[in-house]
Amino acid sequence: MRVGALRETKDRELRVALLPSGVRTLVAAGHSVCVETGAGLGSGFPDEEYEAAGAQILDSPEAVIECADLVTKVKEPTASEVAAMRPGQMLFDFLHLAPLEELTQQILDQKITAIGFETVELADGALPLLVPMSEVAGRLAVQVGAHYLQADQGGAGVLLSGVPGVPRGRVTIVGAGIVGTAAVRVAVGLGAEVTVLDIDQRRLSHLYDIYHGGISTLYSNIVNLEQAVHEADLVVGAVLRAGARSPVLVTHDMVRHMSAGSVIVDVAVDQGGCVETIRPTSHSNPVYELDGVLHYGVPNMPGAVPRTSTLALNNAIFPYLMEICQRGLEPALRALPSLALGVNCYQGMVTHRGVAQAQAREFVPQPWVE
Repeated sequence: MRVGALRETKDRELRVALLPSGVRTLVAAGHSVCVETGAGLGSGFPDEEYEAAGAQILDSPEAVIECADLVTKVKEPTASEVAAMRPGQMLFDFLHLAPLEELTQQILDQKITAIGFETVELADGALPLLVPMSEVAGRLAVQVGAHYLQADQGGAGVLLSGVPGVPRGRVTIVGAGIVGTAAVRVAVGLGAEVTVLDIDQRRLSHLYDIYHGGISTLYSNIVNLEQAVHEADLVVGAVLRAGARSPVLVTHDMVRHMSAGSVIVDVAVDQGGCVETIRPTSHSNPVYELDGVLHYGVPNMPGAVPRTSTLALNNAIFPYLMEICQRGLEPALRALPSLALGVNCYQGMVTHRGVAQAQAREFVPQPWVE
């Protein structure tokens, strides 16, 4: 199989979907690889390392797409990248299509097979390709929030750890999944007063036990949410539904009652966000103020730490990429149910229930099954 790796174009997105070590493994197995020039540079992998591993370096995304059967990148494709693809080609990347109707339609019109990293799902509901980036984003959320709480950044001037004789900063984390758990870890490590909310009592009990009662765990309902959000210096949105739009849990009215200079970091913004007042921002212009509250809505948060993120992501995605190359697409989908669940679009059909529901489209379950 011919594999093509594209350079990212999203604002300050420096991750790359294929490492030189992956190239070497693919080439040794008899496959060919082409890489867009500069694709790995931001993560510390220059073109020379890809060439030494056996890749062909090409000057444009169109050239890479032309040479490939399977195109891989990190973030969702641009309109021009999709337009360059041909029917039957495969796209393997983060898609987050639920709120992106125009991109979804373009993928359907091109009749390509689009597999989303974020929707590959194990039998127990775990999302193995999303987990490493969720771990990064959860940790970053508190780090970023602490930064914007500084007065010189427009925040209230609160130090999350506090000092002797002064109250600690208060962090409210909405969701106790991978992102939320990672955020709790950093918030506790910084010495903040931490409250986490979820509807899964098992997750709350687990966190309560880990931190020996040192955090507050609340069942997520409207009363508890209102109180926890109103009292917070920093709110972290950490609610995800695989492939579907994130539910809006933190309302505009809740935000309006937060203290001036408080901060919201909504990690779920790439799926529409779980905070009503959030909108996508960028690494170049990451925050905006609304009702006196700073909002951080960067959809590709892990791109801020590309070296760590690229290494963690490739550990997760490369085995699936290798399976597709070795078996071929349809045999791989039939052999690996988790990979099959990751297919968002297949030759003009929407094959992920969450995307179909979010966009009111027809859902076609696994048309590749014989």
